[in-house]
Amino acid sequence: MKVSKTYQLKAEDVDELFAKLEQKYVIYAPVRIQGGGRYAKQDSILYKPVHKYEEIEYNERSTYSMKEVLTPITQTLFYFTEDEYRESKMKEKKDILLFGRACDINSIKIQDRIYLKNGDTEDYFYKRVRDKIKFALMECADEFDGCFCCSTGTNRTDMYSIAVSFGGDINNVEVKDEEFRKYFQNYKLSDYEIKFPVENKLKVKFSVIENLDMVNKIKNHPMWDEFEDRCIGCGSCTVACSTCTCFETTDIVYTQNANVGERRRTCSSCMLENFDEVAGGNSFRKKISERYRYKILHKVYGYNARFNDGPMCVGCGRCSARCPELISYPATLNKLCDAVEEIKKQGGNENV
Repeated sequence: MKVSKTYQLKAEDVDELFAKLEQKYVIYAPVRIQGGGRYAKQDSILYKPVHKYEEIEYNERSTYSMKEVLTPITQTLFYFTEDEYRESKMKEKKDILLFGRACDINSIKIQDRIYLKNGDTEDYFYKRVRDKIKFALMECADEFDGCFCCSTGTNRTDMYSIAVSFGGDINNVEVKDEEFRKYFQNYKLSDYEIKFPVENKLKVKFSVIENLDMVNKIKNHPMWDEFEDRCIGCGSCTVACSTCTCFETTDIVYTQNANVGERRRTCSSCMLENFDEVAGGNSFRKKISERYRYKILHKVYGYNARFNDGPMCVGCGRCSARCPELISYPATLNKLCDAVEEIKKQGGNENV
């Protein structure tokens, strides 16, 4: 096993490097978009293809996560006629080099489990993109407001081919993947070590909920009542979440020919009113507070019960940042932890 090496590059060297990499890869990274932020004068930071170093926004957290490169908001899965179908072509012909921070790269591990290991069948449309991706880790020397990756253990990762410490005139690049060494032969070696966050100002407690008996008692706890008035059920938190995977599929029949159409997969949310609607128009969670409760308990209990891998959260803080009602997801988690302890002290869960 070869040891990683770190190289020192100037800004113009990074542009030269990108030109070489683009012969094989489409490079995706966070890009600042004028306007479109939460407030009128705010910008948005979205994942887009980049060609030059200065296009990358590395001083602020992206508005949405890298998952949109793998699973776009809307994508056509296949086209159909009355007697045959044809799968959609991939947007990118080349492989993909995807820049992201440790928390976001760790979120892809969660996406992988849900799309590739959640039963006997892999999601073909996810896998065909996932197989083309290599990761470039972006160093987090300083935390962003609302981050709590240290509480989720996602502040570090080794799932990357290269790691970059952007610094303006001088940039350090660690090369871990043998496939990338050839691109760095003409650059100066460095003794710089990529840094990871070691502590967040924001500390979050995750409840240990060990069985359904406790889950059912938590469902009736009064802590959820406040969200009936506070939450508007817009789904912004789940769209911004780097680990949420809810979607719906729709068959679009063309107006000109009712025998021809396409099947689309569109990002959705368990927070939306009609998400759990079944035949006959019935719904399992009619109140907003019930949908919010479902989301939280799935993050804390449901995912872990399925995969035994801890909470379905990487502490990126995007959910709170995008909420128009200023609902704090970390504050909810801490309240949930207190509620669990309260139930235990009352003897409400003898099996824990």
